[in-house]
Amino acid sequence: MIVRMGLLRKLPRLSTTDFRRHWREVHGPLAARMPGLRAYHQNHIIDKTQLAIDHARGGWDLDGFSELWFDDAAAMERAIASEPYQAVVADSPHCMAATRVIVADQITVVAPQGRPAIKRMSILQRRDGLSPEDFRREWLEVHAPMVARFPAIAGYRQNVVTACGPAPGIDADADGGAPDGIVEMWFHTQQDLVAAFQSPAAEVSQRHALGFLQSITTFLVDVHEIV
Repeated sequence: MIVRMGLLRKLPRLSTTDFRRHWREVHGPLAARMPGLRAYHQNHIIDKTQLAIDHARGGWDLDGFSELWFDDAAAMERAIASEPYQAVVADSPHCMAATRVIVADQITVVAPQGRPAIKRMSILQRRDGLSPEDFRREWLEVHAPMVARFPAIAGYRQNVVTACGPAPGIDADADGGAPDGIVEMWFHTQQDLVAAFQSPAAEVSQRHALGFLQSITTFLVDVHEIV
């Protein structure tokens, strides 16, 4: 399958509570009507700190990540061309100030175990001068096995960005630079997350990250499964 993500920033006039309510109860059901949609999750950001790592943070200031899965690129394009999607576009300015839309190849390194309570998402930007091909090789082939050795990790997924642009209907772009990848990690408890990033395995992976990543921007999210 293919995943389409929205990197979202709420309208300043909306409180966090009002934004989350509109996104979940109004916008979500509209998007759920898109043809060919296999799954749709909203990741509401609940923590914007750097979360246990010592790495340069990018310029992303977000309030949520949407994730929509389709069978393939053709199914995604048909959904975007559909009438239900136009209702999504029309509603977006009522809750969102800026959105960056990406399409990604999704690789599951550690399949989520059960229903972990903690989800951590990170936006990656490759080092200046590093080609997309070299970034992909370092991240997928070298870095992934390092992270898979974290103790108590309950899930780890890599999303390699293949396309990126502004969202229809939104004047402003949630611009923190050009994302190269988005990480999804799951843990059963906050204590497991902290312990994982204090482990020898994390020290190895973070040293490696300094060699191929310019910035890592991390968030904790609260997941709502709409479809």
